[in-house]
Amino acid sequence: MITGTIKSQIDRIWDAFWSGGISNPMEVIEQLTYLLFIKRLDDIQTLKEKKANRTGQPVESPIFTPEQRQLRWSVFKDLGDASAIYRTVGDQVFPFIRNLGGTGENSTYARHMRDARFTIPTPALLAKVVDMVADIPMDDRDTKGDLYEYMLGKIATAGQNGQFRTPRHIIKLMVDMMAPQPGDTICDPACGSAGFLVAAAEYLQKHHQQAIYADAASTRQFNEATFFGFDFDSTMLRIGSMNMLLHGIENPQIENRDSLSENHAGVEDKFSLILANPPFAGSLDYDATAKDLQAMVKTKKTELLFLALFLRIMKNGGRAAVIVPDGVLFGSSKAHKALRQMLVEDHKLDGIVSMPSGVFKPYAGVSTAILLFTKTSSGGTDKVWFYDMQADGFSLDDKRNPLPNEHATNNLPDVLMRWQQRTGNETTRFRTEQSFCVPKAEIAANGYDLSINRYKEVVHEVVEYESPSKILADLKILEAGIMAGMVELEGLLK
Repeated sequence: MITGTIKSQIDRIWDAFWSGGISNPMEVIEQLTYLLFIKRLDDIQTLKEKKANRTGQPVESPIFTPEQRQLRWSVFKDLGDASAIYRTVGDQVFPFIRNLGGTGENSTYARHMRDARFTIPTPALLAKVVDMVADIPMDDRDTKGDLYEYMLGKIATAGQNGQFRTPRHIIKLMVDMMAPQPGDTICDPACGSAGFLVAAAEYLQKHHQQAIYADAASTRQFNEATFFGFDFDSTMLRIGSMNMLLHGIENPQIENRDSLSENHAGVEDKFSLILANPPFAGSLDYDATAKDLQAMVKTKKTELLFLALFLRIMKNGGRAAVIVPDGVLFGSSKAHKALRQMLVEDHKLDGIVSMPSGVFKPYAGVSTAILLFTKTSSGGTDKVWFYDMQADGFSLDDKRNPLPNEHATNNLPDVLMRWQQRTGNETTRFRTEQSFCVPKAEIAANGYDLSINRYKEVVHEVVEYESPSKILADLKILEAGIMAGMVELEGLLK
């Protein structure tokens, strides 16, 4: 967790950008991303130099040559003259990061930095921000990651760009439910700021550190062949790449790809775990959509097309935890029903977590659910586990204030515990409880409707009222008492 002091420092940097003429929150994040990237390059070079000093060997794969020393963060930040810093960063450092040579050509970050634009308008603003960034302690991976998450959170509160961000506690729940394993190939086909990939990396680093860093090959596998993200917004690709870098993933496979319109030959049947919150309520022309997806489900709706995409790019045995709008669960169109039938009959639908409508406030009030399934291509659905989440630990209004960590205000720990017990105790729960299982045959009989309200039973408490004649008799007694009191008061006034 980052401290209040660091948050205040970030807030001051944010305010400096706004007062300095950059008011677009995405542009603020983008320019900060570049500066953090430049600082990170210097940190990596410093580590390489320290290793070289210990071993007595030359610096291995240096980022900066001795002739490029002036491009290093630690050097130009101490120039003292704002105009000199501005010229160095704009005329030398930015061309350098756009054209990193050697191993940098194969780097995710170098690819996405090629079209980086330096838009900080004045030397005074750049010098001020450089000093502020230099004052922030970023020595360990967790601090850097939390710091970046805090900045990304400011995008959401800024308004129109909030769709890029899924609440971090919901992401963590989904990752914990999926429990990634070493050797998994993890993909988010609409990755945005790479929140799901970051959370999956944190889970693996926490629970499987020994396995993922066992030797050079496993470390390379973790850094280069575990995490895959697709997006067609170049700004978000840079932000997502930097987010991964600051969480210790050196070279994830984050690509510029329109997932719904591309040919999937290169990624078909490839991934063992999908974690995603794809765009809702969008609509594409048939001509703009990949033909293999249209062959699976004939629709223009992006939320359905993404589900078809997930099944296409997952390998058999692969698992998925994805967020969908409630309409996917009960929509009556032919495409809706066909896709739900496909999940239940052709694959293994494991569970559905119904979430309250305020989870994505303040920028969206749509009701959503977490869909959990396994690709089998041969069926396997027996019972489907349902959970009715009523609270996520935050107020469900636009303010989203944190609430006490107890079940009445935070169901997330209970969701995870019951999910882990879904093949045991959960199978015997009644439909009146917060979670329960429904047999596949009943779901099929209901036209593959996956809405929890279709199966949940509500117990209505019987309230007995007194008869009207008894109520009238009681009113007469009360009225007589009132009249007697008034007569007594009149007597006292005489």
